[in-house]
Amino acid sequence: MIETTLLPKVISSPELVYQDHLRRIYRKVVEFEGFTKEYLVSDTGERAAVLVTCGSYVLLVRQYRLLINDISLEIPGGKVDDGETPEKSAFRECQEETGIECKNLKYLLNYYPGLDVTDNPTYIFYSNDAIPTSIVRTDRSLWLPLDICLEMIFNGKIQDAMTIIALLTYSIRIRSEWKTKEEFISEINPVCACAGMHT
Repeated sequence: MIETTLLPKVISSPELVYQDHLRRIYRKVVEFEGFTKEYLVSDTGERAAVLVTCGSYVLLVRQYRLLINDISLEIPGGKVDDGETPEKSAFRECQEETGIECKNLKYLLNYYPGLDVTDNPTYIFYSNDAIPTSIVRTDRSLWLPLDICLEMIFNGKIQDAMTIIALLTYSIRIRSEWKTKEEFISEINPVCACAGMHT
């Protein structure tokens, strides 16, 4: 495969190859100095998620995933619908998947899962202000200590890339604001018990 550090001379208009309700796949032909490269881009639109915390605990969702043929533990999130902002999408997805409303969402980071053939800009927020609704999805959601979640990344029990990125970023950026681990652990929002927090 030819790689280059030069910018292309010409990028063709996208040619639609396939489309369904979840994605578009289109072809682009890109001309560089001395060679031409074809890209098949999978466009699934914007995605948003929220890492909800309650003191030292994190809200996770159980989801079946085909490629591992198993149940995956992930932060709540999903596709940004037409007319939605990423923040509103993250709020909606959390409520739909867990029955918990996350207030006062704060920006954590955004990234692209891939920079060549995967067009899926992803936005992650965090919230430590969780309010259970009348229907809390304890069948699909659970609360786990952040330290346990981090261990589960390295022992392969959490494999979802978005969740891994969110947990590691939150651990680095947010936990550093706490003076001591004891102070962090002692700060428990009472809503955790109402939301069905368990290990």
